[in-house]
Amino acid sequence: MGILDTLIGPITSIIDKIIPDKEARAKAKLELLKLEGTQEMQMIEARLQAIVAEANSRDPWTSRARPSFLYVMYAMILWALPMGILAAFNPGAANEIASGMNAYLNGLPEPLYALFGTGYLGYTAARQWGKVKGVEK
Repeated sequence: MGILDTLIGPITSIIDKIIPDKEARAKAKLELLKLEGTQEMQMIEARLQAIVAEANSRDPWTSRARPSFLYVMYAMILWALPMGILAAFNPGAANEIASGMNAYLNGLPEPLYALFGTGYLGYTAARQWGKVKGVEK
């Protein structure tokens, strides 16, 4: 049984939660089943296996790279809390800081955001696979 076989159940349950229309949900599940045996799905499974191998690496730099990147992203999101407090006391300064941060974030290339999304989803899939296999808790 491959990684993909293990993920079909969780993916269909996600489809159930995010697609409210019954007909669209059924179509999405059908497409997932159609992809199951295709070369594209085999490529996805190979990528997931690489992610799992990386996550299970004994090298601390390799195995912690993806979660560390997520922690940085979480810290950036949590930065909104002190900014909200600053805005209450000095709206002008908060506005200038926010403008500067927006200019910086808009200057980052789109592939970097795609990398974050891929890393986040890959890490989540690898963790789920490890939990299903009983390797992680």
